[in-house]
Amino acid sequence: MAGVNGEKLKRLRAWVQNYEWGRSGAEAEVARLLALNTGAEIEPNKPYAEFWMGTHESGPNVLVEEEGEEEEEEKEQQDVGLKEWIEKNPKVLGHKVLEKWGSDLPFLFKVLSVGKALSIQAHPDKELAKELHKMKPNLYKDANHKPEMALAITEFRALCGFITLQELKEVLEDVPEIVELVGTASAKQVMDIDERGGDTADKAKTALRSVFTQLMSASKEMTTKAISKLKSRLLLQSQLRSLTEKEELVLQLEKQYPGDIGVSSAFFFNYVKLKPGEALYLAANEPHAYLSGDCVECMATSDNVVRAGLTPKHRDIQTLCSMLTYNRGYPEILSGLALSPYITRYLPPFDEFEVDRCVLPKGSSVVFPAVPGPSIFLAFVGEGTMKTGCWEGIVTEGDVVFEPANTELVITAATSELQLYRAGINSRFFHGP
Repeated sequence: MAGVNGEKLKRLRAWVQNYEWGRSGAEAEVARLLALNTGAEIEPNKPYAEFWMGTHESGPNVLVEEEGEEEEEEKEQQDVGLKEWIEKNPKVLGHKVLEKWGSDLPFLFKVLSVGKALSIQAHPDKELAKELHKMKPNLYKDANHKPEMALAITEFRALCGFITLQELKEVLEDVPEIVELVGTASAKQVMDIDERGGDTADKAKTALRSVFTQLMSASKEMTTKAISKLKSRLLLQSQLRSLTEKEELVLQLEKQYPGDIGVSSAFFFNYVKLKPGEALYLAANEPHAYLSGDCVECMATSDNVVRAGLTPKHRDIQTLCSMLTYNRGYPEILSGLALSPYITRYLPPFDEFEVDRCVLPKGSSVVFPAVPGPSIFLAFVGEGTMKTGCWEGIVTEGDVVFEPANTELVITAATSELQLYRAGINSRFFHGP
C-alpha cells in the first residue's frame, strides 16, 4: 500500500477492551469488528466494550503485512507496533504534526459498544493530568489531556454537563431525597440565587460546586437509604402518573448500580440522546457518563479518567469535584459538515482530531485529498478498493488502515454500499479558523 510520498499505507491489527459495561459478543459492533479485523473467535456472553485504533500503550495496534511481501521483510515486520514504526518513520506524521506533538499519533480512535452505563467521570486538562500522573501513575497512566468526541452509530444516550440553574432549582424542589443528602443549607444556597442579579453566574457556580460536592461526598449509609427511598417513591408514583425520562433513567441506573451515589447525581446532568450521525464533544473537566448504544469515538491520545460514581472501579471524588468547570446548560450537538454528497466532517474545537463519516453507494468513488497530517481509516460496512498514486488494494469491513501525511487516496465502493470512518488531525490546525 504505497502513498504518493513514497511511504506505505499500513493495515493495522486493532485492540479490544472487554470492560464489564460493554455489550455482549452476540450484539456488540466491537465484537463484529474484532472478528473481522483479527479473526478472533467471539464469545457470545463476554462483554466487548472498546475497539482501539492508535498507539496508546494500553491498547497498541500492530502492523499487518500485505500478502506477497518478501518473506524476510515479513519476518522482520512481524508484530511491529504502530507506535514503534512511527518513531522509526516520523515523517509519516508530517512536519507540522511532528513539531507540535513529537513522534507519536496525537489522537486515539475507537468504536464503543455500551451495554450499561459507564462511570460518571471527567478527563483532566494537561496541567492536572501531569500532576495526577506524577502522584498516582498506577491510576493515571499518562500525562496528557483527553478532550473527546462521540459520533453516534445507533441511538446513543449519555449524561453530559450540568443542567441550568433553573432546572437545578426544580430538582431540589421535586426530589426530596437529594435535599436529604446535600443538606438544607446547601439546597437553600441554590434556591436563594436571584437569576436577575449581576453576579448570578459566579454565585450559581459556587452553589453548584457546593451542592454537588456534598452529594458526591455523602456517606455510604446515607446514600443507600436515600436511594432506597427514591426508588420506592418513583415506583409508587409510576402507578399514578407517567414518570419523566430522567426519573425512568434513574430507575434503570439503580438496577445497574444499586445504592450507588451516581444514581442520584444523574438528576444534575443533561440527558442527551444522539441520533445516528449526530456527535457530542467533551472538553477537559466536564462531567459525563455514556449510557447505551454504539458510537465512534475520537480523543487526544490519553486514557486518563477521574471517576466518582456508577462504577466498581477506583473513585476519586475529591479530585473530580475540585476539577470540574461547573459550566451549565445543554451541550452543543454536531450534525457534521457535508464536504461532498458522500463525506460528512465533524470538527470539534480541539487541534488533535476530526472525524469523517463516508457513505459510498455501490460503484461510486470519492477522493480524500492529501493532507499534511496522518489519518486512520476504519471500513465499517461493505467492501471496496483504496488507491494511491502507485498502489491499489481491496478494503473490507473490519479493515483498519493508517495513511501517512501527504497521501491522496481514492476509495471506490464495490457491489454494495461502503461505510467508512476516518480520524485525522483537525484541519483547522493546518489552515487556521
